[in-house]
Amino acid sequence: MSVDLLRTLLTEEFPDASHVDVVDRTGGGDHFHVVVVSPTFNGLKLIQQHSLINKALAGPLADGTIHELRITTKGTAS
Repeated sequence: MSVDLLRTLLTEEFPDASHVDVVDRTGGGDHFHVVVVSPTFNGLKLIQQHSLINKALAGPLADGTIHELRITTKGTAS
């Protein structure tokens, strides 16, 4: 799985994001850390924010392409 493809999936799901970053943690293309800063997360609990990330990456998560995923999310000031 490419970092660019995951970044594309996230930017399509969160077009208002001020920051999207994807890091291949091991270099093997299956362990990732994603960081998304978006006003979409304002007022949401952390579990809700992470659920939105999981939804955006549902395909690669379901088919096993992503073996491990670390998620960092943050809302933005209005």
